[in-house]
Amino acid sequence: MSELLGVAVLGAGHMGADHVRRLDRVVNGARVAAVADPDAERAKEAVGRIDGVVVHTDVEAALDAPGVEAVLIASPGEAHEEALLAAFARGLPVLCEKPMVPDSAGALRVVEAEARLGRRLAQIGFMRRYDAEYRQLKSLLDGGRLGRPLMLHCVHRNVSSPPHFTSAMLVTSSVSHEIDAARWLLGQELTAVTVLRPRPSAGAPGGLLDPQFVLFETDGGALVDVEIFVNCGFGYEVRCEAVCEAGSARIGQTHTMVVTAAGGAREEVPQDYLVRFADAYDREVQSWVDATRRGRVDGPGTWDGYAATAVAEAGVRALETGARTPVDLAPRPAPTDPS
Repeated sequence: MSELLGVAVLGAGHMGADHVRRLDRVVNGARVAAVADPDAERAKEAVGRIDGVVVHTDVEAALDAPGVEAVLIASPGEAHEEALLAAFARGLPVLCEKPMVPDSAGALRVVEAEARLGRRLAQIGFMRRYDAEYRQLKSLLDGGRLGRPLMLHCVHRNVSSPPHFTSAMLVTSSVSHEIDAARWLLGQELTAVTVLRPRPSAGAPGGLLDPQFVLFETDGGALVDVEIFVNCGFGYEVRCEAVCEAGSARIGQTHTMVVTAAGGAREEVPQDYLVRFADAYDREVQSWVDATRRGRVDGPGTWDGYAATAVAEAGVRALETGARTPVDLAPRPAPTDPS
């Protein structure tokens, strides 16, 4: 491995361009070696004035570019399966943004392909596992001081949704973060989903069922509820409260600056997930680079990516039918060697 880990970034949109910036300016031990995007001009814009970066419109050309030793996938979810399998075929370690693959059948194919390799190659980008507050809550729950977790109450709000956003995407794109966070915090699988739909907000685009109230059941007997509201209009808010047998713990309340001036106080509310979770993204990518340079792959794996997709699919069925919907998980393949 070279002195600086050479990374190919696939996708140069909002998320991909931010990862290019992060690898170039924030993360230690890595460099951007190649960028691929169907829009060559967008890829060139993301690269800017970074020296030594080759730009491609073809994924495989970027993976085969000189100096590429690892892959960061930030392309649309529909392109992830092909990119992951191409990286696996070359033995390249991968950090793949969520969703790993947007349909459970494709996600399971990725799980099985990695299992056949006999070792881990992929880390999935559930960045909340790297957020300081979420890690503090995880440590508290694992320590057992508050007793057995009984419920998680979650809030997930966005200022507005993009034009292409659908009612199903409130679950598959937004609540997918809570799906993984709940599985990780509780150490339990989610087994059933119910989605309740209040009257849509006046701020929601016509036809969009926003907000929604999503209720998950777990195999450990806990309940997880999520308020998802993607057109709240005022800010980006993510909160979580764990209610346990001997107490509760809440995160996400004070992750802002309060400005006092002119006889009043004003609390600043983040307007974007890249602002609220900037530190988590930085820590996630740095952790991936450090592990890759040691010859390891850590963090959430392909099974976590598959499980999140399978639960989200059940959530979409629950949204469409109004009925409690069981989650159907395939048998988990034998674990691969963590190295």
